[in-house]
Amino acid sequence: MDLKESPSEDSLGSLHPSSIQIFANTSTLHGIRHIFVYGPLTLRRFLWTIAFLCSLGLLLLESSERVAFYFSYQHVTKVDQVVADNLVFPAVTICNFNSYRFTKITTNDLYHAGELLELLDVNGHILEPHLADPEVLAVLEEKTKFKQFRPKTFCMEEFMERTGHDLKDMMLYCKFKGHECSYRDFQTLGTWTYGNMLSHGLVHYALRPIRDAC
Repeated sequence: MDLKESPSEDSLGSLHPSSIQIFANTSTLHGIRHIFVYGPLTLRRFLWTIAFLCSLGLLLLESSERVAFYFSYQHVTKVDQVVADNLVFPAVTICNFNSYRFTKITTNDLYHAGELLELLDVNGHILEPHLADPEVLAVLEEKTKFKQFRPKTFCMEEFMERTGHDLKDMMLYCKFKGHECSYRDFQTLGTWTYGNMLSHGLVHYALRPIRDAC
């Protein structure tokens, strides 16, 4: 009498689905149940795996792009252009980079303000004479002979008015708000940095005018 062999515990365990197979068949994630199925690897499972991985890659790519776009803090600026028939024109100020005229500087000026003008050092010697023009150096050497010199009273306001540039010598033509103007329409503002500043229109107070008691 032949007896049918009962299956062993190992063979019974191999018939039970794995945890990932159970998850795949109960998950609502589309396509995963077709990948982790019972049985050997087939062409159908392979194609589903390729399609699932491609879809997952596109999802991650698009998500990372959107996150990067969010952290770039893009913004839109709306600008409205309004045309005005009449505008108040600001003041026109003319400044000369060469604040003081060298030809108007005297020995007394160099004695009192030579260091301020960056022409002399603290000891009254010419700064970097090798860089100066020979003609300018000769005039400067003549004006810095202080041994027999008797200094006079020095006034900064008078110095600026005397050595500063005169708009009358520089202006060729002037027209402001459709009307012709001249050097008489400009107001002189003296500053330490720019010398005589010639302003027309609204008066500037950004640079404080010098008013020394002389």
